[in-house]
Amino acid sequence: MTLKFLLKEITLVSLNVFVMLTIIIIAGFVYLMVKTPLGDTLYTRNIPQTSIIYDRTGEHVLYEIHGEENRKILTHEQVPDTIRIATVATEDDSFYQHHGIDIGAIFRALKADIETGSANQGASTITQQLARSVYLNREKTIKRKILEAIYAVKIDKKYSKDQILDAYLNQIPYGSNAYGIETAAETYFGKKALDLTLDEAAMLAALTKAPTYYSPYGNHVDALVKRQQDVLKRIAELNLAKPQTVAEALKIKTKVVPFSQPIDAPHFVFYVKNKLEQKYGEKMIAEGGLKIYTTLDYDKQKLAEQIINEGAAYNQTKYGATNAGLVALDPRNGQILAMVGSRGYFDKTIDGQVNVTISPRQPGSSFKPIVYAKAFEDGYQPETMLLDAQTDFGKDGSGINYVPRNYDGKFHGVLSMRQALAMSLNVPAIKTLRAVGVDDAIEMAHRLGITTLNDRPRYGLSLVIGGGEVTLLDETSAFSVFANDGNRNPVDPILKIVDSKGNIIAENQPQNSPVLDPQIARKIDSILSDNSARVPIFGPNNKLFIPNRTVAAKTGTTQEFRDAWTVGFTPYLAVGVWAGNNNNRPMRAGADGSFVAAPIWNKFMSQAIQGYPDVAFAPYDKSDSVVPRVAGAFQQLKVTYYKIASGKKISENKAQKLGSDKVRMKVETITYEGDEKPKDNRPVF
Repeated sequence: MTLKFLLKEITLVSLNVFVMLTIIIIAGFVYLMVKTPLGDTLYTRNIPQTSIIYDRTGEHVLYEIHGEENRKILTHEQVPDTIRIATVATEDDSFYQHHGIDIGAIFRALKADIETGSANQGASTITQQLARSVYLNREKTIKRKILEAIYAVKIDKKYSKDQILDAYLNQIPYGSNAYGIETAAETYFGKKALDLTLDEAAMLAALTKAPTYYSPYGNHVDALVKRQQDVLKRIAELNLAKPQTVAEALKIKTKVVPFSQPIDAPHFVFYVKNKLEQKYGEKMIAEGGLKIYTTLDYDKQKLAEQIINEGAAYNQTKYGATNAGLVALDPRNGQILAMVGSRGYFDKTIDGQVNVTISPRQPGSSFKPIVYAKAFEDGYQPETMLLDAQTDFGKDGSGINYVPRNYDGKFHGVLSMRQALAMSLNVPAIKTLRAVGVDDAIEMAHRLGITTLNDRPRYGLSLVIGGGEVTLLDETSAFSVFANDGNRNPVDPILKIVDSKGNIIAENQPQNSPVLDPQIARKIDSILSDNSARVPIFGPNNKLFIPNRTVAAKTGTTQEFRDAWTVGFTPYLAVGVWAGNNNNRPMRAGADGSFVAAPIWNKFMSQAIQGYPDVAFAPYDKSDSVVPRVAGAFQQLKVTYYKIASGKKISENKAQKLGSDKVRMKVETITYEGDEKPKDNRPVF
């Protein structure tokens, strides 16, 4: 066998092998063309898109929610020519000439892969890259490359070049969790894609080859800059931009913005996010491309944040209270207008990420209006008289007799329910709870919107002075019922939600459900807005009073000064403030609600209500009978007052002016059975 004959045989065998391989490849290509789905779902498939949380106007982005792919889809008109030019020059300079694949480039890549026994060669067109990203994975195999080419041909047949390029620019990753050109422009340059300059577009186009390696936040910035300049030079070579424009772009030292994921009103944002995920699921919220318009009033939110920061800083110095929280609601619809869960969300030293507005805390005396509301429902009146005197209520849960005292350490004798609630006296409040019953008081709390207090055996008579945990949001919502003439609107942080196709899938619908007789709400309104009635304890210029405005408010302080509260309202605005330490550490002695929480409440309320008219609360209808029947009988007290210094009998008005330390009382109880009624309006307690 001659060498010439041997070479001829080898050539024939090689040719046969080549022909057979070509036939196999073509046959396989045709087979897969038939068997694979049509590439016609680029614009009908579900593409993961970022959901955006806005304030109520839609002008302020509070937060963007996304999964692994942070993406915002742009229309053709929103994609700038700068990024089109840069992308074509970088990835596929024959994009507008081929039909989805570059045959010559494919065979060159296949030849190289066969020679090396690997699958590392590129040569994928923009259409192929899009096909791989949408329909396939990134495994480096010959099979995947063939499928990639098939899908590319199908896509090219179905869509225009502009549609393909738009889909590609909306699809591909640019690193730093940014998918698509819009998110990439916002992430790296803090601007819309439509505003990208040529040098910025070239840098983004340079990133797509290896987003992690070329990241402007990584260790290969020099390599990124060199590749960016190569992109610009290629643009010039292909005459895709004017030489002068490219030359100017080459001179620019492109700057990126610091990496961050901005968030505004963080406690409110995560409260909303949690609500949405519970209703729609995490995947829908992270990938659904929803536009979530919240009820947040941005100006009130910024005002609340400023006042909380200032107030908490002052409280920390004077009272050892490092934190404060505030929530503001519209009583007419339940919408949250402002929510500050803690001073300094990112401050770990004070547990700033804790949202105290939704954290159960003991409310102190701020709970009293709920119990008095139940008493009024049972027939008692603001004019019903009580005796504020030392009282033994029997053994409490620890086996010790419960003999409570008032905050000021004094007893105030006979006074009305109006005075007792306005002055926040403990003993009359506990007597009121004993009269209405703990279970019925809790039922009233739940009816008004309190969602805690569910372990009823835990609670005794101390419930009325804050012995059970509630949240600031719940209690502010409950007070909103008083503000709204007995009608309840459940708390709602959402105005509307729009899906990625522009359809409204949820919208705020005020319920305005009557849960309390308007007369009872008006009685509470009247008492909590009666500054003269609270003067004996709080003084005339207390922080629950706003000159020339009608406001109702109640403070609360817990044992050992762990919590300080103030909750108040007008018909248009209900505001709750908590102050203390997130870790439940006591504040300094004397840090009660009127000194720690009320000043913050007053400062916010005074400014926040400026946009509303001053509207007086509707008066309640006074009853002829202020002594309800109790267990089949009526009781009344006969009280005689004596001046201690002289021993002389004095009038009730004179006794009130002198004060309990200068007056002695003689108290007699008279019981009326059956239908016999008291002869005057003396107390039943």
